Amino acid sequence: MLPILNIIAVTTFASALSSRALEPVLPLVAGDFGVTVATAASLSAVFALTFAIVQPILGAAADMFGKPRLMIACLVLLGAANIVGAMATSFEMLFLSRVLVGIAAGGTFPIAFGLTGDLVPTAQRQVALSRVLAGAMTGNLLGSSAAGVIGDFLGWRGVLAVLGAIMVVASVAVFIGFRRGGVTSSSGGVSFKSLKDGYRTILRNPNARVCFTAVFIEGLCVLGLFPFVAAFLFELGETRASIPGVVIAAFALGGLFYTMSVSRMLPRFGVRGLMVGGAVVMALQFVVIALGPRWEIQAISFLIMGWGFYSLHGSLQVFSSDLAPEARASALSLHAFCFFMGQAVGPIVYGFGISHVGKMPTLILSATAILVLGIVAARLLHQKPAEMVDI
Repeated sequence: MLPILNIIAVTTFASALSSRALEPVLPLVAGDFGVTVATAASLSAVFALTFAIVQPILGAAADMFGKPRLMIACLVLLGAANIVGAMATSFEMLFLSRVLVGIAAGGTFPIAFGLTGDLVPTAQRQVALSRVLAGAMTGNLLGSSAAGVIGDFLGWRGVLAVLGAIMVVASVAVFIGFRRGGVTSSSGGVSFKSLKDGYRTILRNPNARVCFTAVFIEGLCVLGLFPFVAAFLFELGETRASIPGVVIAAFALGGLFYTMSVSRMLPRFGVRGLMVGGAVVMALQFVVIALGPRWEIQAISFLIMGWGFYSLHGSLQVFSSDLAPEARASALSLHAFCFFMGQAVGPIVYGFGISHVGKMPTLILSATAILVLGIVAARLLHQKPAEMVDI
């Protein structure tokens, strides 16, 4: 593996820490500010919505001015935004801090995949992306689980204060790592005209419509569920903030298992096999969660769901990374835009569905949508990437 990929993985780790950290402690936030859990869940939704909205702008900025510079600046903003959130004196101030976190995370996670695509040829890219994704999965794993534990001892403000300090350290480490790797001074070298041509190439590619629609549905059905995990467990009598953190973290652990197994699964099942298999696995876990078993069983289901999710999502990322090689950051930012728009809409859709038709029918509908998605995407993405090999 190229050494610079380790530094890129640090940025995805830092971004992922901030994305999932508040979800296990949303009931604590709701109690502190006197709002409902559904209102507190809007903190997750606004993060995702902001992350999505800024993608076309940040993707273009990365292609024009350089991916490493943008990533480092956004890491600094991540630290500042989390510290502001820790000091919030009102729900509105906390809400605004999550908007800033969404903007900052939008300039780290997808841009990191674009930089990886620039450095690694297509034949090795899915494995390379999985290595960078491992940083994000580790961040999700620690962010969710550690947030629950910190929340039990220091409250939700302690969670954000610790995050802010970690982001400051991460920004310094990434700056030094990029400088030693010789990439901090690299510029995008992309003009407005070539940027416009790049977007035209992306949108004319038939794979773009399939990839972007698929990741929107993924975000809605899968990530949109997460803000309700704590509430589901609360209904079962589990009031400890650390337990929802463990359950959500199990999803990230499943993603780590994917990153460790993808180089062996690809030769055996192929990209389409991973897409369909991942969809089947996810659909089954939605059914298990809908039945409302003990939290230990739900944690296992989330672990398996994480493996299935990244088997499908990782394959879609490879197709997206080849939509327009000359505007790779823009393509992957549009990919992230659609994914996080789905994640932003997801809590709203789940809230409406659970309130009007109930938990079971809503989750069964999500299971059906994911199953159909995997089959259709595998069938329509006809331009198969080059054969993948390990790095």
